[in-house]
Amino acid sequence: MDDPRTIVANVRSIFSLPDVVIRVNDLIDSGEATNTELEQVISSDPALTAKLLKFANSTYFGFSGKVETVLKAISIIGHTELRNLVLASSVTSTFKDIPPELVDMDIFWNHSITCGVTARLLASSVGSRERFFIAGLLHGVGRLILFSQYPKESAKVLSYMNQGEDAALQAEHKIFGFTYAQLGAELLRQWKLPPNIWKMVEYQLNPLQEKEFQYDASTLCAAVNIANYIQPCTHLRINHEEKISDRALQTWCFLGLSAEIVESVMTVAKLQVIEVFNAIR
Repeated sequence: MDDPRTIVANVRSIFSLPDVVIRVNDLIDSGEATNTELEQVISSDPALTAKLLKFANSTYFGFSGKVETVLKAISIIGHTELRNLVLASSVTSTFKDIPPELVDMDIFWNHSITCGVTARLLASSVGSRERFFIAGLLHGVGRLILFSQYPKESAKVLSYMNQGEDAALQAEHKIFGFTYAQLGAELLRQWKLPPNIWKMVEYQLNPLQEKEFQYDASTLCAAVNIANYIQPCTHLRINHEEKISDRALQTWCFLGLSAEIVESVMTVAKLQVIEVFNAIR
């Protein structure tokens, strides 16, 4: 089996970001982008423009109904947010032709958006919230690469799911020699996303192992875990100790999350997920 770097190098032409995302990324990276330049690039893509305006007017940002132009959206949202929104708006269409017998893409993106929204709510500083949204949204893309490139092996891994997430992860490591988290992180690294996003994705399964990224990775790990509870139309109360994995309990403890905090995060997340899902799918 190839290592993550080789696999990603081989699939980068299949899973490549749209030109408009790359151009926005490069402009923002240059540090000299004007709002007008960014507007010109985004406006060249009508679908992206529509999604961006829908997003900017959602309760996720709290400016509902006041943003009519891309220029205004950029000036309200700011460049970092903009980069993330452009990425979020286009990433769902980047992963096409994934075997439907392995994954229902609507459920996959719904769960991923739930992770993103939850991670953003858990992030302690407002300034860095958006990268948590992106890390949550993209935390599982490694799985999509495996589904598309190794469908037989992936089906085998999925057969362990009924024994729990940990059993599936062990099977994945045994079959591939790495985890979906490492593979996903490598894709984001080769997409030139900042390390403070892809490192979070890389360490989400053992968040306390890497000192420098402990807080970030724990936040993502907790968000993924909470998202597993948020199922449409059910109101699962969290008092079943046996349902919460040791890894989740460790991260909740590390982050100081009580059951009450988790419940209130879930309540807000459920509302925001519907809006974000409608804006970017």
